[in-house]
Amino acid sequence: MGEEKPANRERPREIAISLGNKLARGLWVAVWVLLFRPSPRIWHGWRRMLLRLFGARIGRKAMISPSCRVWAPWNLRMGDRGNVGPHVDLYCVATITVGEDAIVSQYSYLCATSHDYRRRPMPLLVAPITIGRNAWVCADVFVGMGVTVGEGAVVGARSSVFRDVPPWTIVAGYPVRVIGKRELLPGE
Repeated sequence: MGEEKPANRERPREIAISLGNKLARGLWVAVWVLLFRPSPRIWHGWRRMLLRLFGARIGRKAMISPSCRVWAPWNLRMGDRGNVGPHVDLYCVATITVGEDAIVSQYSYLCATSHDYRRRPMPLLVAPITIGRNAWVCADVFVGMGVTVGEGAVVGARSSVFRDVPPWTIVAGYPVRVIGKRELLPGE
């Protein structure tokens, strides 16, 4: 169980959404409605293929629920056996990475964007989100832009995460606080 340091936190950067991006998202929404969302739950390969067609980098045996919403597939990265559950919202205006063997449970919301409320007309800010290898984001968790959930970390259900979570820790609450260390059972 090696400890990995959280990635250097990237500062939010201002962006403007281009016409090409809007058109690509329009096409993706049509594909999501007609081909992705109605696909049977067990058709993970079909959904991986559709996401890859739109530029996502998806690892082998990654599983993504048909009810998951992906804002921009070209900003999605999933490692081998990564798992994104039902009704998860991946608002990937910036890159969202779900690591190898990581789990994002149902109804979670990963939001890689915000607005600079100090300026008019509140320009769009983005920063990537990383869910580390073997991490588990439990049900109904909000993860804000620029956050790294470290390798093996667990974020308790209904929590809100606005700062990096250290590897192999268990956090919960609003905002989250460390409640323990995660240790795997022998032989795991």
